[in-house]
Amino acid sequence: MKNIYTKRLILRPWNKGDVIDFHKFMSDKRVGECAGTNIITDIEVSKKCIENYIAHNLYYAIVLSCANKVIGSIGMDITKPHENYADLNQRYIGYTIHPDYWGEGYATEVTQYLMKYLFENCNVDLIWTSHYDFNVRSKKVIDKCGFTYEFSREKNLRALGGKSVNELFYKVLRMS
Repeated sequence: MKNIYTKRLILRPWNKGDVIDFHKFMSDKRVGECAGTNIITDIEVSKKCIENYIAHNLYYAIVLSCANKVIGSIGMDITKPHENYADLNQRYIGYTIHPDYWGEGYATEVTQYLMKYLFENCNVDLIWTSHYDFNVRSKKVIDKCGFTYEFSREKNLRALGGKSVNELFYKVLRMS
């Protein structure tokens, strides 16, 4: 993975030195609630997550350029969530941003740049993303990035005490 530079941010591969910044946003209850994931309270779990990101090479650290500080994560998982598109080269974009940086347009900025990178450099035909029905912030990012709604499915989130939610999936196809 090569670095991607946006107007205000750098998307770069994770390294072991990022664990403190990573832990700061992944231990925040607001991040876990929006992403439907468990809050990470143990720094050792954060270290293992970083090691997993490094090993799979599909996740970028989102670095605030002016402060050289990791403020989030964005991934480009290989997935095929809908059988109608099984023959296409696909990725799924998912992101988390430290709540101190919400509302600044960072999620939109990194998503747009990663979409461009995937279409232009990785021969991707289709990009997916999703959000849970209660996550209105992610819905705004998805709309700004030009995704169109495709389908939804019910999901029980263990991290939220087994709460049943709808996960809404959106797609963007590469323009020929």
